[in-house]
Amino acid sequence: MRNDINRIYGINGPVVTIKGATNLGMTEMVYVGEKRLVGEVIRLDDELTTIQVYEDTSGLKPGEMVYPTGGPMCVTLGPGIIRNIYDGIQNPLTKTAEIAGDFIAKGINVSPIDEEKRWDVEILVKPGDVLAGGSIYAQCEETPLIMHRIMLPPNLSGEVVECRPSGQYRINDTIVKIKDGKGNIVDLTLCQKWPIRIPRPIKRRKPMTIPLITGQRIIDTFFPIAKGGTAAIPGGFGTGKTMTQHQLAKWCDADIIIYVGCGERGNEMTQALVEFSEIVDPKSGRPLTDRTVLIANTSNMPVAAREASIYTGITLAEYYRDMGYDTALMADSTSRWAEALREISGRLEEMPAEEGYPAYLPSRLSQFYERAGSVETLNGRSGSITVIGAVSPQGSDFSEPVTQNTKRFTRCFWALDKSLAYARHYPAINWNDSYTEYINDLTDWYQNNVGVDFMKLRKELMTILVEENSLMEIVRLIGSDVLPDDQKLTIEIARVIRVGFLQQNAMHETDTYVPVQKQYGMMKVICHLYHKCKEIIAHQIPLSRITATGLFEKLIKMKYEVPNDQPEMLDDYMKEIDAKTAALLR
Repeated sequence: MRNDINRIYGINGPVVTIKGATNLGMTEMVYVGEKRLVGEVIRLDDELTTIQVYEDTSGLKPGEMVYPTGGPMCVTLGPGIIRNIYDGIQNPLTKTAEIAGDFIAKGINVSPIDEEKRWDVEILVKPGDVLAGGSIYAQCEETPLIMHRIMLPPNLSGEVVECRPSGQYRINDTIVKIKDGKGNIVDLTLCQKWPIRIPRPIKRRKPMTIPLITGQRIIDTFFPIAKGGTAAIPGGFGTGKTMTQHQLAKWCDADIIIYVGCGERGNEMTQALVEFSEIVDPKSGRPLTDRTVLIANTSNMPVAAREASIYTGITLAEYYRDMGYDTALMADSTSRWAEALREISGRLEEMPAEEGYPAYLPSRLSQFYERAGSVETLNGRSGSITVIGAVSPQGSDFSEPVTQNTKRFTRCFWALDKSLAYARHYPAINWNDSYTEYINDLTDWYQNNVGVDFMKLRKELMTILVEENSLMEIVRLIGSDVLPDDQKLTIEIARVIRVGFLQQNAMHETDTYVPVQKQYGMMKVICHLYHKCKEIIAHQIPLSRITATGLFEKLIKMKYEVPNDQPEMLDDYMKEIDAKTAALLR
Protein backbone atom coordinates (compact mmCIF):
# COMPACT_ATOMS: atom_id res chain seq x y z
CA MET A 1 0.00 0.00 0.00
CA ARG A 2 1.41 3.42 -0.99
CA ASN A 3 2.35 6.18 1.48
CA ASP A 4 0.69 8.93 -0.59
CA ILE A 5 -2.77 7.76 0.42
CA ASN A 6 -2.13 8.94 4.02
CA ARG A 7 -3.30 12.52 3.52
CA ILE A 8 -4.82 14.67 6.27
CA TYR A 9 -8.58 15.11 5.95
CA GLY A 10 -9.49 17.00 9.14
CA ILE A 11 -7.76 18.79 12.03
CA ASN A 12 -9.41 19.38 15.41
CA GLY A 13 -6.80 20.68 17.85
CA PRO A 14 -4.42 17.78 18.61
CA VAL A 15 -6.71 15.30 16.78
CA VAL A 16 -6.04 14.68 13.07
CA THR A 17 -8.11 12.43 10.81
CA ILE A 18 -7.41 10.64 7.52
CA LYS A 19 -10.32 9.62 5.26
CA GLY A 20 -10.45 6.24 3.54
CA ALA A 21 -8.05 3.28 3.57
CA THR A 22 -4.54 3.73 5.02
CA ASN A 23 -1.48 1.57 5.66
CA LEU A 24 -1.37 2.53 9.37
CA GLY A 25 -1.81 0.24 12.39
CA MET A 26 -3.47 0.80 15.76
CA THR A 27 -1.17 2.61 18.30
CA GLU A 28 1.43 3.10 15.55
CA MET A 29 3.69 6.13 15.91
CA VAL A 30 3.49 8.43 12.88
CA TYR A 31 4.98 11.70 11.63
CA VAL A 32 2.32 14.24 10.66
CA GLY A 33 2.67 16.94 8.01
CA GLU A 34 5.66 18.62 6.39
CA LYS A 35 7.15 19.44 9.81
CA ARG A 36 6.86 15.75 10.80
CA LEU A 37 5.03 16.25 14.08
CA VAL A 38 5.02 13.20 16.34
CA GLY A 39 1.64 11.45 16.58
CA GLU A 40 -0.01 8.15 17.47
CA VAL A 41 -2.93 6.28 15.85
CA ILE A 42 -5.72 6.02 18.44
CA ARG A 43 -8.71 4.90 16.33
CA LEU A 44 -9.20 2.94 13.11
CA ASP A 45 -12.32 2.12 11.10
CA ASP A 46 -13.14 1.64 7.43
CA GLU A 47 -13.94 5.35 6.96
CA LEU A 48 -11.61 7.36 9.21
CA THR A 49 -8.20 6.93 10.85
CA THR A 50 -7.77 9.14 13.93
CA ILE A 51 -4.35 10.33 15.09
CA GLN A 52 -3.41 12.04 18.37
CA VAL A 53 -0.64 14.60 17.72
CA TYR A 54 1.81 15.28 20.55
CA GLU A 55 2.95 18.68 19.24
CA ASP A 56 1.27 21.99 18.41
CA THR A 57 -0.83 21.55 15.24
CA SER A 58 -1.20 25.25 14.38
CA GLY A 59 -0.30 25.80 10.72
CA LEU A 60 -1.03 22.19 9.79
CA LYS A 61 -3.23 21.94 6.64
CA PRO A 62 -5.51 19.28 5.11
CA GLY A 63 -3.80 17.41 2.31
CA GLU A 64 -0.43 17.17 4.06
CA MET A 65 1.08 13.70 4.35
CA VAL A 66 1.17 11.37 7.36
CA TYR A 67 4.27 9.15 7.41
CA PRO A 68 4.18 5.71 9.10
CA THR A 69 7.04 4.39 11.24
CA GLY A 70 5.90 0.76 11.49
CA GLY A 71 6.22 0.69 15.29
CA PRO A 72 4.45 1.95 18.44
CA MET A 73 5.26 5.07 20.46
CA CYS A 74 8.57 4.22 22.17
CA VAL A 75 11.19 5.73 24.45
CA THR A 76 14.93 5.31 24.03
CA LEU A 77 16.56 3.57 27.02
CA GLY A 78 20.29 3.76 27.65
CA PRO A 79 23.03 5.60 29.58
CA GLY A 80 22.50 9.36 29.66
CA ILE A 81 18.90 9.46 30.91
CA ILE A 82 19.87 10.45 34.47
CA ARG A 83 20.40 14.24 34.94
CA ASN A 84 18.26 14.91 31.87
CA ILE A 85 15.03 16.90 31.62
CA TYR A 86 12.52 15.73 29.02
CA ASP A 87 9.12 16.76 27.77
CA GLY A 88 6.20 14.30 27.68
CA ILE A 89 7.48 12.41 24.61
CA GLN A 90 11.15 12.29 25.67
CA ASN A 91 12.46 15.30 23.76
CA PRO A 92 15.52 16.53 25.74
CA LEU A 93 14.57 20.10 26.64
CA THR A 94 18.11 21.35 27.32
CA LYS A 95 19.35 20.19 23.91
CA THR A 96 16.18 21.44 22.22
CA ALA A 97 16.64 24.88 23.81
CA GLU A 98 20.18 25.08 22.38
CA ILE A 99 18.75 24.52 18.89
CA ALA A 100 15.40 26.36 19.01
CA GLY A 101 15.72 28.90 21.83
CA ASP A 102 13.50 29.32 24.87
CA PHE A 103 10.31 28.06 23.19
CA ILE A 104 10.02 24.60 21.68
CA ALA A 105 9.77 24.72 17.89
CA LYS A 106 7.56 22.21 16.10
CA GLY A 107 9.01 19.16 14.39
CA ILE A 108 12.46 19.30 15.99
CA ASN A 109 13.84 15.77 16.11
CA VAL A 110 16.59 15.52 18.73
CA SER A 111 17.92 12.23 20.07
CA PRO A 112 16.76 11.72 23.69
CA ILE A 113 20.30 10.61 24.60
CA ASP A 114 23.59 12.19 23.49
CA GLU A 115 24.75 10.01 20.58
CA GLU A 116 28.30 11.40 20.50
CA LYS A 117 29.27 10.99 24.16
CA ARG A 118 31.63 8.10 24.85
CA TRP A 119 31.03 5.88 27.87
CA ASP A 120 33.58 3.71 29.68
CA VAL A 121 31.91 0.34 29.07
CA GLU A 122 32.82 -2.92 30.80
CA ILE A 123 31.79 -5.97 28.75
CA LEU A 124 30.50 -8.74 31.03
CA VAL A 125 30.02 -11.63 28.54
CA LYS A 126 32.19 -13.75 26.26
CA PRO A 127 31.56 -15.77 23.08
CA GLY A 128 29.57 -18.93 23.84
CA ASP A 129 27.54 -17.41 26.68
CA VAL A 130 23.79 -17.94 26.37
CA LEU A 131 21.72 -14.85 27.19
CA ALA A 132 18.03 -14.68 28.02
CA GLY A 133 15.73 -11.64 28.01
CA GLY A 134 16.88 -9.12 30.63
CA SER A 135 20.42 -10.55 30.93
CA ILE A 136 23.11 -7.94 31.68
CA TYR A 137 25.86 -8.02 29.06
CA ALA A 138 27.71 -4.76 29.87
CA GLN A 139 27.78 -1.90 32.34
CA CYS A 140 29.06 1.66 32.61
CA GLU A 141 29.06 4.41 35.24
CA GLU A 142 26.22 6.73 34.27
CA THR A 143 26.78 9.05 37.25
CA PRO A 144 28.96 8.60 40.36
CA LEU A 145 25.83 7.21 42.09
CA ILE A 146 24.34 5.01 39.34
CA MET A 147 25.98 2.02 37.64
CA HIS A 148 24.05 1.60 34.39
CA ARG A 149 23.53 -2.09 33.62
CA ILE A 150 22.99 -2.67 29.91
CA MET A 151 20.41 -5.43 29.44
CA LEU A 152 19.20 -7.61 26.61
CA PRO A 153 15.67 -6.55 25.55
CA PRO A 154 13.07 -8.77 27.29
CA ASN A 155 11.80 -10.20 24.00
CA LEU A 156 15.24 -11.33 22.79
CA SER A 157 17.53 -14.29 23.63
CA GLY A 158 20.45 -16.11 22.03
CA GLU A 159 24.11 -17.14 22.13
CA VAL A 160 26.96 -14.62 22.13
CA VAL A 161 28.99 -15.04 18.92
CA GLU A 162 31.15 -11.94 19.10
CA CYS A 163 31.94 -9.23 21.64
CA ARG A 164 34.28 -6.26 21.62
CA PRO A 165 36.76 -5.55 24.44
CA SER A 166 35.91 -3.21 27.31
CA GLY A 167 36.57 0.40 26.37
CA GLN A 168 34.92 3.66 25.30
CA TYR A 169 31.81 3.45 23.11
CA ARG A 170 28.93 5.62 21.92
CA ILE A 171 25.36 4.50 22.61
CA ASN A 172 24.77 3.28 19.03
CA ASP A 173 28.07 1.36 18.71
CA THR A 174 27.72 -2.43 18.42
CA ILE A 175 29.49 -4.05 21.37
CA VAL A 176 28.07 -7.60 21.32
CA LYS A 177 26.57 -9.85 18.62
CA ILE A 178 24.26 -12.75 19.41
CA LYS A 179 22.62 -15.48 17.34
CA ASP A 180 18.93 -15.74 18.17
CA GLY A 181 16.75 -18.86 18.07
CA LYS A 182 16.08 -18.43 14.32
CA GLY A 183 19.78 -18.27 13.49
CA ASN A 184 19.79 -14.50 12.87
CA ILE A 185 22.74 -12.39 14.02
CA VAL A 186 21.53 -9.48 16.20
CA ASP A 187 23.73 -6.46 16.98
CA LEU A 188 23.55 -5.22 20.57
CA THR A 189 24.37 -1.58 21.38
CA LEU A 190 24.25 0.42 24.62
CA CYS A 191 20.59 1.35 24.12
CA GLN A 192 17.20 -0.14 23.30
CA LYS A 193 13.66 1.07 22.64
CA TRP A 194 10.46 0.10 24.48
CA PRO A 195 6.77 1.00 23.87
CA ILE A 196 5.54 3.35 26.59
CA ARG A 197 2.08 1.78 26.93
CA ILE A 198 3.30 -1.81 27.41
CA PRO A 199 4.66 -2.79 30.88
CA ARG A 200 8.13 -4.35 30.81
CA PRO A 201 7.92 -8.05 31.79
CA ILE A 202 9.13 -9.37 35.15
CA LYS A 203 9.79 -12.81 36.66
CA ARG A 204 7.44 -12.43 39.65
CA ARG A 205 5.99 -9.91 42.07
CA LYS A 206 7.32 -9.90 45.64
CA PRO A 207 5.60 -8.98 48.91
CA MET A 208 6.18 -5.38 49.99
CA THR A 209 7.79 -5.53 53.42
CA ILE A 210 10.25 -2.58 53.43
CA PRO A 211 9.05 1.02 53.90
CA LEU A 212 10.06 3.91 51.69
CA ILE A 213 11.72 6.15 54.27
CA THR A 214 10.96 9.78 53.47
CA GLY A 215 12.24 11.70 56.52
CA GLN A 216 8.74 13.21 56.91
CA ARG A 217 7.45 12.25 60.36
CA ILE A 218 3.72 12.10 59.61
CA ILE A 219 4.42 9.76 56.68
CA ASP A 220 7.12 7.51 58.17
CA THR A 221 5.34 6.97 61.50
CA PHE A 222 1.61 7.49 60.90
CA PHE A 223 1.00 6.67 57.22
CA PRO A 224 4.03 4.81 55.81
CA ILE A 225 4.25 3.57 52.24
CA ALA A 226 6.12 0.40 51.22
CA LYS A 227 8.78 0.30 48.52
CA GLY A 228 6.79 -0.76 45.47
CA GLY A 229 3.58 0.76 46.85
CA THR A 230 1.19 3.39 45.55
CA ALA A 231 0.03 6.59 47.23
CA ALA A 232 -2.23 9.51 46.41
CA ILE A 233 -1.79 13.09 47.65
CA PRO A 234 -5.12 14.86 47.05
CA GLY A 235 -5.53 18.51 47.95
CA GLY A 236 -7.02 21.75 46.73
CA PHE A 237 -5.09 24.75 45.48
CA GLY A 238 -2.56 26.05 48.00
CA THR A 239 -2.52 22.99 50.27
CA GLY A 240 1.09 22.09 49.43
CA LYS A 241 0.85 19.11 47.04
CA THR A 242 3.86 20.17 44.99
CA MET A 243 5.88 21.08 48.07
CA THR A 244 5.10 17.71 49.66
CA GLN A 245 6.14 15.89 46.48
CA HIS A 246 9.34 17.97 46.29
CA GLN A 247 10.14 16.90 49.88
CA LEU A 248 9.50 13.24 49.04
CA ALA A 249 11.58 13.47 45.86
CA LYS A 250 14.44 15.17 47.69
CA TRP A 251 14.64 12.96 50.77
CA CYS A 252 13.10 9.51 50.16
CA ASP A 253 15.57 6.60 50.16
CA ALA A 254 14.81 5.38 46.63
CA ASP A 255 17.89 4.90 44.41
CA ILE A 256 16.40 6.85 41.49
CA ILE A 257 13.78 9.62 41.42
CA ILE A 258 11.63 10.29 38.35
CA TYR A 259 9.62 13.49 38.74
CA VAL A 260 6.82 14.04 36.22
CA GLY A 261 5.45 17.59 36.15
CA CYS A 262 2.20 16.88 34.31
CA GLY A 263 0.28 20.03 33.39
CA GLU A 264 1.73 22.03 36.28
CA ARG A 265 2.83 25.67 36.13
CA GLY A 266 6.18 26.35 34.49
CA ASN A 267 7.55 28.24 37.50
CA GLU A 268 6.98 25.17 39.72
CA MET A 269 9.07 23.01 37.37
CA THR A 270 11.73 25.74 37.31
CA GLN A 271 11.75 25.69 41.12
CA ALA A 272 12.14 21.89 41.08
CA LEU A 273 15.05 22.16 38.62
CA VAL A 274 16.85 24.80 40.68
CA GLU A 275 16.26 23.06 44.03
CA PHE A 276 17.27 19.60 42.83
CA SER A 277 20.55 20.93 41.39
CA GLU A 278 21.41 22.70 44.66
CA ILE A 279 20.52 19.89 47.09
CA VAL A 280 23.25 17.53 48.24
CA ASP A 281 22.16 13.90 48.49
CA PRO A 282 22.42 13.01 52.23
CA LYS A 283 23.52 9.44 51.45
CA SER A 284 26.37 10.23 49.07
CA GLY A 285 27.26 13.90 49.38
CA ARG A 286 26.69 14.28 45.61
CA PRO A 287 24.13 16.59 43.94
CA LEU A 288 20.63 15.11 43.93
CA THR A 289 20.51 15.41 40.12
CA ASP A 290 22.98 12.49 39.96
CA ARG A 291 20.01 10.17 40.54
CA THR A 292 17.09 12.21 39.18
CA VAL A 293 15.18 12.40 35.89
CA LEU A 294 12.74 15.27 35.33
CA ILE A 295 9.85 15.11 32.85
CA ALA A 296 8.34 18.55 32.36
CA ASN A 297 5.07 18.87 30.51
CA THR A 298 3.83 22.22 31.75
CA SER A 299 0.31 23.63 31.38
CA ASN A 300 1.20 25.65 28.25
CA MET A 301 2.66 22.64 26.39
CA PRO A 302 0.61 20.49 23.97
CA VAL A 303 -2.19 18.75 25.85
CA ALA A 304 -1.78 15.38 24.11
CA ALA A 305 1.86 15.10 25.24
CA ARG A 306 0.60 15.56 28.80
CA GLU A 307 -1.39 12.33 28.39
CA ALA A 308 1.77 10.51 27.27
CA SER A 309 4.08 11.99 29.93
CA ILE A 310 3.18 9.64 32.80
CA TYR A 311 3.63 6.61 30.54
CA THR A 312 7.05 7.92 29.52
CA GLY A 313 7.93 8.35 33.20
CA ILE A 314 6.75 4.89 34.30
CA THR A 315 8.62 3.22 31.40
CA LEU A 316 11.88 4.92 32.47
CA ALA A 317 11.16 3.76 36.04
CA GLU A 318 10.64 0.17 34.88
CA TYR A 319 13.92 0.24 32.96
CA TYR A 320 15.93 1.19 36.07
CA ARG A 321 13.87 -1.21 38.20
CA ASP A 322 14.99 -4.01 35.85
CA MET A 323 18.61 -3.12 36.69
CA GLY A 324 17.84 -3.84 40.34
CA TYR A 325 17.20 -0.30 41.60
CA ASP A 326 14.44 1.03 43.84
CA THR A 327 12.79 3.81 41.86
CA ALA A 328 10.22 6.39 42.97
CA LEU A 329 7.92 8.11 40.49
CA MET A 330 6.28 11.41 41.49
CA ALA A 331 3.36 12.37 39.21
CA ASP A 332 2.24 15.96 39.74
CA SER A 333 -0.62 15.95 39.01
CA THR A 334 -2.79 13.14 37.71
CA SER A 335 -5.80 15.50 37.65
CA ARG A 336 -4.13 17.52 34.87
CA TRP A 337 -3.46 14.24 33.06
CA ALA A 338 -7.13 13.29 33.43
CA GLU A 339 -8.10 16.72 32.06
CA ALA A 340 -6.01 15.97 28.97
CA LEU A 341 -7.92 12.68 28.58
CA ARG A 342 -11.18 14.61 28.91
CA GLU A 343 -10.21 17.20 26.29
CA ILE A 344 -9.11 14.59 23.74
CA SER A 345 -12.20 12.47 24.46
CA GLY A 346 -14.37 15.53 23.81
CA ARG A 347 -12.68 16.18 20.48
CA LEU A 348 -13.28 12.52 19.55
CA GLU A 349 -16.98 13.06 20.39
CA GLU A 350 -17.02 10.13 22.82
CA MET A 351 -19.90 9.72 25.25
CA PRO A 352 -18.86 11.55 28.48
CA ALA A 353 -19.21 10.00 31.92
CA GLU A 354 -19.21 11.76 35.31
CA GLU A 355 -18.12 15.45 35.13
CA GLY A 356 -17.27 15.03 31.45
CA TYR A 357 -14.42 12.56 32.01
CA PRO A 358 -14.32 9.59 29.61
CA ALA A 359 -15.87 6.32 30.78
CA TYR A 360 -12.43 4.65 30.59
CA LEU A 361 -10.85 6.99 33.20
CA PRO A 362 -10.81 4.25 35.94
CA SER A 363 -9.15 1.70 33.64
CA ARG A 364 -6.49 4.21 32.54
CA LEU A 365 -5.72 5.08 36.16
CA SER A 366 -5.46 1.40 37.08
CA GLN A 367 -3.14 0.70 34.11
CA PHE A 368 -0.83 3.41 35.43
CA TYR A 369 -0.83 2.54 39.16
CA GLU A 370 -0.67 -1.24 38.55
CA ARG A 371 2.78 -0.80 36.97
CA ALA A 372 4.14 -0.09 40.46
CA GLY A 373 5.36 -2.96 42.62
CA SER A 374 8.27 -4.78 44.22
CA VAL A 375 9.51 -7.44 41.81
CA GLU A 376 12.10 -10.04 40.94
CA THR A 377 13.40 -9.00 37.52
CA LEU A 378 14.12 -11.25 34.55
CA ASN A 379 17.83 -11.24 35.49
CA GLY A 380 17.10 -12.35 39.07
CA ARG A 381 17.66 -8.99 40.78
CA SER A 382 15.21 -7.27 43.11
CA GLY A 383 13.81 -3.87 42.19
CA SER A 384 10.77 -1.73 42.88
CA ILE A 385 8.71 1.18 41.59
CA THR A 386 6.88 3.33 44.12
CA VAL A 387 4.27 5.61 42.53
CA ILE A 388 3.09 8.74 44.35
CA GLY A 389 0.46 10.69 42.43
CA ALA A 390 -0.86 14.13 43.36
CA VAL A 391 -4.53 14.83 42.73
CA SER A 392 -5.93 18.37 42.38
CA PRO A 393 -9.69 18.21 43.04
CA GLN A 394 -11.40 21.53 42.33
CA GLY A 395 -12.54 23.20 45.53
CA SER A 396 -10.94 20.43 47.63
CA ASP A 397 -13.89 18.18 46.73
CA PHE A 398 -12.63 14.64 47.37
CA SER A 399 -15.85 13.17 45.96
CA GLU A 400 -14.93 14.12 42.36
CA PRO A 401 -14.12 11.26 39.91
CA VAL A 402 -10.30 11.45 39.75
CA THR A 403 -9.88 11.37 43.55
CA GLN A 404 -12.47 8.62 44.04
CA ASN A 405 -11.05 6.41 41.30
CA THR A 406 -7.48 7.00 42.50
CA LYS A 407 -8.52 5.77 45.96
CA ARG A 408 -9.58 2.49 44.34
CA PHE A 409 -6.09 1.78 43.00
CA THR A 410 -3.81 3.17 45.75
CA ARG A 411 -3.24 1.78 49.23
CA CYS A 412 -1.99 5.00 50.80
CA PHE A 413 -4.06 8.19 51.01
CA TRP A 414 -2.44 11.39 52.29
CA ALA A 415 -5.34 13.86 52.36
CA LEU A 416 -4.18 17.49 52.39
CA ASP A 417 -6.35 19.84 54.43
CA LYS A 418 -7.03 23.45 53.43
CA SER A 419 -7.56 24.59 57.04
CA LEU A 420 -4.22 23.09 58.12
CA ALA A 421 -2.46 24.79 55.21
CA TYR A 422 -4.03 28.17 56.04
CA ALA A 423 -2.91 27.68 59.66
CA ARG A 424 0.67 27.22 58.30
CA HIS A 425 0.74 23.59 59.46
CA TYR A 426 2.88 21.73 56.90
CA PRO A 427 2.83 19.07 55.64
CA ALA A 428 -0.93 19.73 55.69
CA ILE A 429 -1.79 16.01 55.82
CA ASN A 430 -4.99 15.55 57.81
CA TRP A 431 -4.41 12.67 60.27
CA ASN A 432 -8.18 12.05 60.59
CA ASP A 433 -8.88 11.67 56.85
CA SER A 434 -5.65 9.93 55.76
CA TYR A 435 -4.92 6.22 55.92
CA THR A 436 -2.42 3.54 54.89
CA GLU A 437 -3.02 -0.14 54.20
CA TYR A 438 0.67 -1.07 54.46
CA ILE A 439 0.90 -1.14 58.27
CA ASN A 440 0.53 -4.92 58.60
CA ASP A 441 3.12 -5.48 55.85
CA LEU A 442 5.67 -3.15 57.49
CA THR A 443 5.21 -3.93 61.19
CA ASP A 444 8.00 -6.54 61.29
CA TRP A 445 10.47 -4.17 59.62
CA TYR A 446 9.80 -1.35 62.10
CA GLN A 447 10.00 -3.69 65.09
CA ASN A 448 13.24 -5.32 63.89
CA ASN A 449 15.02 -2.21 62.58
CA VAL A 450 13.73 0.69 64.69
CA GLY A 451 12.20 -0.44 67.99
CA VAL A 452 10.08 -3.32 69.28
CA ASP A 453 7.53 -0.85 70.66
CA PHE A 454 7.41 1.38 67.56
CA MET A 455 3.88 0.33 66.54
CA LYS A 456 2.65 0.56 70.14
CA LEU A 457 3.89 4.17 70.40
CA ARG A 458 2.36 5.03 67.01
CA LYS A 459 -1.00 3.64 68.07
CA GLU A 460 -0.90 5.58 71.34
CA LEU A 461 -0.19 8.91 69.60
CA MET A 462 -2.96 8.31 67.06
CA THR A 463 -5.41 7.41 69.84
CA ILE A 464 -4.63 10.69 71.65
CA LEU A 465 -5.32 12.65 68.44
CA VAL A 466 -8.65 10.84 67.92
CA GLU A 467 -9.65 11.61 71.52
CA GLU A 468 -8.66 15.25 71.06
CA ASN A 469 -10.83 15.48 67.97
CA SER A 470 -13.94 14.41 69.90
CA LEU A 471 -13.04 16.58 72.93
CA MET A 472 -12.63 19.69 70.76
CA GLU A 473 -16.28 19.36 69.72
CA ILE A 474 -17.24 19.74 73.40
CA VAL A 475 -14.78 22.63 73.84
CA ARG A 476 -16.25 24.47 70.85
CA LEU A 477 -19.74 24.14 72.35
CA ILE A 478 -19.22 24.92 76.05
CA GLY A 479 -15.54 25.83 76.52
CA SER A 480 -12.60 23.98 78.03
CA ASP A 481 -13.17 24.99 81.68
CA VAL A 482 -15.77 22.23 82.22
CA LEU A 483 -13.32 19.45 81.27
CA PRO A 484 -11.60 17.43 84.02
CA ASP A 485 -7.80 17.60 84.18
CA ASP A 486 -7.24 14.20 82.55
CA GLN A 487 -9.14 15.37 79.45
CA LYS A 488 -7.32 18.72 79.48
CA LEU A 489 -4.09 16.68 79.55
CA THR A 490 -5.21 14.83 76.40
CA ILE A 491 -5.68 18.18 74.63
CA GLU A 492 -2.27 19.47 75.80
CA ILE A 493 -0.42 16.30 74.72
CA ALA A 494 -2.28 16.34 71.39
CA ARG A 495 -0.97 19.90 70.88
CA VAL A 496 2.56 18.64 71.49
CA ILE A 497 1.99 15.85 68.94
CA ARG A 498 0.51 18.21 66.33
CA VAL A 499 2.95 21.11 66.67
CA GLY A 500 6.04 19.37 67.97
CA PHE A 501 5.87 16.13 65.97
CA LEU A 502 3.55 16.25 62.96
CA GLN A 503 4.30 19.82 61.89
CA GLN A 504 7.60 19.92 60.00
CA ASN A 505 9.57 22.86 58.60
CA ALA A 506 10.86 22.12 55.08
CA MET A 507 13.02 25.26 55.21
CA HIS A 508 14.79 24.37 58.47
CA GLU A 509 18.18 22.70 58.14
CA THR A 510 17.53 20.11 60.87
CA ASP A 511 13.79 19.64 60.49
CA THR A 512 13.50 19.25 56.71
CA TYR A 513 14.60 15.60 56.97
CA VAL A 514 14.39 13.48 60.14
CA PRO A 515 15.86 9.94 60.42
CA VAL A 516 13.51 7.21 61.64
CA GLN A 517 15.55 6.64 64.83
CA LYS A 518 15.04 10.25 65.87
CA GLN A 519 11.32 10.00 65.04
CA TYR A 520 11.11 6.92 67.26
CA GLY A 521 12.94 8.73 70.08
CA MET A 522 10.60 11.73 69.83
CA MET A 523 7.56 9.45 70.10
CA LYS A 524 9.04 7.79 73.19
CA VAL A 525 9.62 11.17 74.87
CA ILE A 526 6.06 12.38 74.16
CA CYS A 527 4.50 9.13 75.43
CA HIS A 528 6.77 9.20 78.50
CA LEU A 529 5.57 12.72 79.37
CA TYR A 530 1.95 11.63 78.87
CA HIS A 531 2.26 8.68 81.26
CA LYS A 532 4.08 10.74 83.91
CA CYS A 533 1.44 13.49 83.73
CA LYS A 534 -1.34 10.91 84.13
CA GLU A 535 0.37 9.70 87.32
CA ILE A 536 0.53 13.24 88.69
CA ILE A 537 -3.13 13.99 87.88
CA ALA A 538 -4.09 10.69 89.55
CA HIS A 539 -2.56 12.20 92.73
CA GLN A 540 -4.99 15.16 92.48
CA ILE A 541 -2.24 17.60 91.43
CA PRO A 542 -3.74 20.18 89.00
CA LEU A 543 -2.61 20.29 85.35
CA SER A 544 -1.71 23.97 85.71
CA ARG A 545 1.25 23.01 87.93
CA ILE A 546 2.53 20.58 85.26
CA THR A 547 2.27 23.18 82.49
CA ALA A 548 4.16 25.65 84.71
CA THR A 549 7.24 23.40 84.49
CA GLY A 550 7.60 24.29 80.79
CA LEU A 551 7.87 20.63 79.74
CA PHE A 552 5.19 20.89 77.05
CA GLU A 553 6.86 23.85 75.35
CA LYS A 554 10.27 22.21 75.62
CA LEU A 555 9.03 19.07 73.84
CA ILE A 556 7.51 21.16 71.04
CA LYS A 557 10.97 22.63 70.35
CA MET A 558 12.96 19.37 70.58
CA LYS A 559 12.64 18.78 66.82
CA TYR A 560 14.90 21.81 66.28
CA GLU A 561 17.20 21.42 69.28
CA VAL A 562 18.19 17.75 68.89
CA PRO A 563 20.54 17.22 65.90
CA ASN A 564 19.56 14.42 63.54
CA ASP A 565 22.83 12.57 64.13
CA GLN A 566 22.52 12.71 67.95
CA PRO A 567 19.19 11.05 68.83
CA GLU A 568 20.75 9.94 72.13
CA MET A 569 20.24 13.55 73.34
CA LEU A 570 16.54 12.68 73.66
CA ASP A 571 17.49 10.64 76.76
CA ASP A 572 18.19 13.96 78.50
CA TYR A 573 14.57 14.96 77.91
CA MET A 574 13.42 11.72 79.56
CA LYS A 575 15.61 12.45 82.59
CA GLU A 576 14.31 16.03 82.83
CA ILE A 577 10.70 14.78 82.67
CA ASP A 578 11.45 12.27 85.46
CA ALA A 579 13.11 14.92 87.63
CA LYS A 580 10.41 17.59 87.27
CA THR A 581 7.48 15.19 87.69
CA ALA A 582 9.13 13.61 90.74
CA ALA A 583 9.50 17.09 92.25
CA LEU A 584 5.79 17.72 91.71
CA LEU A 585 4.89 14.44 93.42
CA ARG A 586 7.09 15.31 96.38
